[in-house]
Amino acid sequence: MATISIKDVPDLWAEALRQRAARNHRSLQGELMAIIELSLAGVPQATSAGLASGPVWLGPARTLREGRSVEQVARELATKYPQPVTNLPLGLDIIRSDRDAR
Repeated sequence: MATISIKDVPDLWAEALRQRAARNHRSLQGELMAIIELSLAGVPQATSAGLASGPVWLGPARTLREGRSVEQVARELATKYPQPVTNLPLGLDIIRSDRDAR
């Protein structure tokens, strides 16, 4: 992977980026990577024969967001994160029954 450095960033810009990263629950580097990824999403990929048609492939993070319907994503999430068993007592019920048993 390449390392990119940007020098002499105005303080207001740097603070705005830090705040944006915090709002998105990302590190500053993660936020900058997300911004770059979004900016390159529709840019044609360069090849030895010139510019290829179609978007640049930016790795697995981008491919996971494309080509699936909302229903497909919902099914995948339901499979990955099943709902908790609903017939278990709530914490409040456990505390009440313990208190009432005294």
